[in-house]
Amino acid sequence: MSSTRGYHHGDLRRTILDAAAEAITESGPAGWSLRELARRAGVSHAAPAHHFGDKAGLLTALATEGFQLLADELNSVPDDFLEAGVAYVRFATGHRAHFEVMFQPALLRSDDPELQAAENRASTALEEGLRKAVPPERASGDMRLAAWSIAHGFAALWLSGAIADRVGEDAVEAARPVLRNLLRG
Repeated sequence: MSSTRGYHHGDLRRTILDAAAEAITESGPAGWSLRELARRAGVSHAAPAHHFGDKAGLLTALATEGFQLLADELNSVPDDFLEAGVAYVRFATGHRAHFEVMFQPALLRSDDPELQAAENRASTALEEGLRKAVPPERASGDMRLAAWSIAHGFAALWLSGAIADRVGEDAVEAARPVLRNLLRG
């Protein structure tokens, strides 16, 4: 038997997800094909389809992983809503590819039960942080949406390169004063 590259991956699913994250970071969620991804990962051209079905399946798996990672990040901070917002920005900048697909429902299988569970877990972590950090009369759906919008918007602007030259080189530290303004309101 020849030692053809790609036949002895310890975790083929992980290899493909990592290759997808790399491709998305380089060229966005639409800038590659499953065949290109297989070549990049050093696996057979059928391997991504075998594990994920199609590109939507692969992106759904990456988004599911992203929501789990986001929930872990949010759950790792103390009961401090500012730090939850900072954790959100840290996640987005540290897991760019995940972040880029998580909030694009047109690319995903939104009815996927694992995706829905992961989204709910991340949402619950954010809601718990809000409940613990602000008075009950302020812990409304509007406050959750405002907090998410500010943290998400900051992260998206940072990742697009639109604000780094205005706020410094560290996204997390640059986000703190912006997020702090939300809590003053």
